[in-house]
Amino acid sequence: MTLPDFELLRPTSLEEALAALERCGPDAQVIAGGTDLIPSMKQRLFTPRVLVDLKRLRELDYICSEEDGGLGIGALTKISALAESPVVVERFPVLHEAAKTVASPLLRNLGTLGGNLCLDTRCLYYNQSEFWRASLGYCLKKDGTRCHVAPGGQFCWAAFSGDTAPALLALDARVQLAGPRGARELSLAEFYVNDGVVRVAKAPGELVTGIRIPAASAGWCGVYKKYRIRQSIDYPLAGVAAVMRKTTDGTCLEARVALTGVNPAPKLVNAAVLLRGRRYDATLAEEVAHEAIRTGKPLRTSASTPEYRRHILRVFVRRAIEQVWRNGH
Repeated sequence: MTLPDFELLRPTSLEEALAALERCGPDAQVIAGGTDLIPSMKQRLFTPRVLVDLKRLRELDYICSEEDGGLGIGALTKISALAESPVVVERFPVLHEAAKTVASPLLRNLGTLGGNLCLDTRCLYYNQSEFWRASLGYCLKKDGTRCHVAPGGQFCWAAFSGDTAPALLALDARVQLAGPRGARELSLAEFYVNDGVVRVAKAPGELVTGIRIPAASAGWCGVYKKYRIRQSIDYPLAGVAAVMRKTTDGTCLEARVALTGVNPAPKLVNAAVLLRGRRYDATLAEEVAHEAIRTGKPLRTSASTPEYRRHILRVFVRRAIEQVWRNGH
């Protein structure tokens, strides 16, 4: 498969990039590592007239400890740099674990945090060649009017399948954006829209510029578990990020569990209510696992069956809670 024709713009500052996006409007799309966008363009899922290359925006490539103890991460930070950062390994282990599972070493050296957070949602009926999609009359997400996953409705169930998002969601991170109307900041939970088509609450012409993790989330025990068919490269078909803050005797002070790969957006599980003030108990871990099944809604969006992904979700949540509670990281 070949790429469609496009014009490439290479701004050297954030201001130039925003001006290019405003000037070109809906005909433009941004590219950084391109590890998700380029294959999608070859499948004609995206056919932008203009690509705005962000790789020269050095001001968006950083991992920086802040005065209050929080951590700032630029949108153009490579996934490999995130996985290998000593401050991430030491203070935010769940993010380290999630980053090191992204794709393969080659793709981690190309892919950026901003790109991983803004991944397009994925579906068995969408991530195919144009010829394949045309044979079914296309789908609700692209060029069609029918969702083949849930034919009776007008909602797209394509699943978000990023690895870093659930880890950052569990760390209560906030996303920073810049656009024609200036800069703003949203919680990561507000940034994601539970819709396979819309995906994120990013206005036209806006760019994700960075992420901020609050100091209050530093030092929490954390683990990330991921189910994929090919262990060396695949997106998660179900992923679980779990973090916990404990007393020295193992009493849970606070806990968060986030899911990926099973909904149109990464989701937080209502785990704190079940775990706060309690010590480890296998029954509690199972209760959180059942709550995760109620939160996660895997449908037939991948080659793996919804039933098996629900089973994996339950097992992974139970194991993650047990590991973060009993062993830490």
